[in-house]
Amino acid sequence: MRVLFRLCFAFAVVLAGPAALAAGKPSAESQAKSVVLMDAASGMLLVARAPDAPFPPASLAKLMTLDVAFQRIADGKLSLDAEFPISLHAWRTGGGPAHVSAMFAAVKSSVAVRDLLRGIAVVVGNDAAIALAEGIAGSEPAFVTLMNARAKALGLGHTRFVNATGLPERGQETTARDLAVLARDLATRFPDLYKVFAEPSLDWNRIDQRNRNPLLTPRGGDQAYAGADGLLAGADAAFGGIIVASAARDGRRLIAVAAGLADLAKRGDAAAELLDRGFNGFGQRRLFTAGETIATARVFGGEARSVPLVAPQDVVVPVPKGEDAHLIAHVTYRGPVRAPFEKGAELATLKVWRDGLLEVDTPLVAADGVARGELWDRAFDATYELGLAAVQAVIGRLPL
Repeated sequence: MRVLFRLCFAFAVVLAGPAALAAGKPSAESQAKSVVLMDAASGMLLVARAPDAPFPPASLAKLMTLDVAFQRIADGKLSLDAEFPISLHAWRTGGGPAHVSAMFAAVKSSVAVRDLLRGIAVVVGNDAAIALAEGIAGSEPAFVTLMNARAKALGLGHTRFVNATGLPERGQETTARDLAVLARDLATRFPDLYKVFAEPSLDWNRIDQRNRNPLLTPRGGDQAYAGADGLLAGADAAFGGIIVASAARDGRRLIAVAAGLADLAKRGDAAAELLDRGFNGFGQRRLFTAGETIATARVFGGEARSVPLVAPQDVVVPVPKGEDAHLIAHVTYRGPVRAPFEKGAELATLKVWRDGLLEVDTPLVAADGVARGELWDRAFDATYELGLAAVQAVIGRLPL
């Protein structure tokens, strides 16, 4: 019989830094229905509010259209120089006649993949998205199958696509957390291709359009957000404005998602506020160093009765500066662990929550190998395990 062991311990930490901002008028970020701020290197969430609440992706569906294309380019299955036609469907549904965001490619013209990527990443072109989808998969519905398969591979458990553009259609949904994971994939796995998001403008078919990302080319005389270099903004008529933005400073990349903003003009403000909180308001707290013993696991049938459990790398948690942070850690494993096993074998899992938000989910490994014990050792452990099973059976029959 194997028993699930849970070891729990808690911390209260605070980092020196600026105090929390005094209460004032509501921030743009606070007016969003869902928000997420993610550290791109680790995938940790620094800020989250309703991160898994579903909503229509709107133009942010094009992030998955780009992700599928980026993957094919990286795999050598798609050339940036390949040319795809602008079909009647792409022109009517996503081009000038549709009165939606478009790169305004001429119907029946041919456009290189590199320019279709620009048409999506710079001006959120629906015609470019459809042309790219049709060129890769033969039809938009066939491409949607690739999008949903990619979403599954990335672990986007609350996301489903129906078209390549995000134009209104029943059945499409995503979440702030899923969009952050998708943005992280685009920025960290395809750094060279990701640079297309930062291009300031697109001049196509004698129509010059500025980048639609409000952090890159803000209106009203404001300066662009320092370090901002990409991703998209969109809107759903019923749900509101959505933005997924990323910025990098001093080698650190953050990803901000704000969704459900009634005032579309506040999308850039909401993203900037989230990014400011990440860059200025959080520090890193190292809970355990690599190789440090975090817990001990009981061993069955081995030369040793127990084995130390260690993290293979430093365990670091982001905590807000100048504020208390309450951390709870759980170590779980099914034990006693059967011998033999080698040093470095994954035996347990460490999870750390900060103020209720899961920040760490990492395996723990054996600090030492344990060989199979002698007959007497195995007999003793078998007796111990039978006794433990009997006690648990009695406890299970006790009235609550």
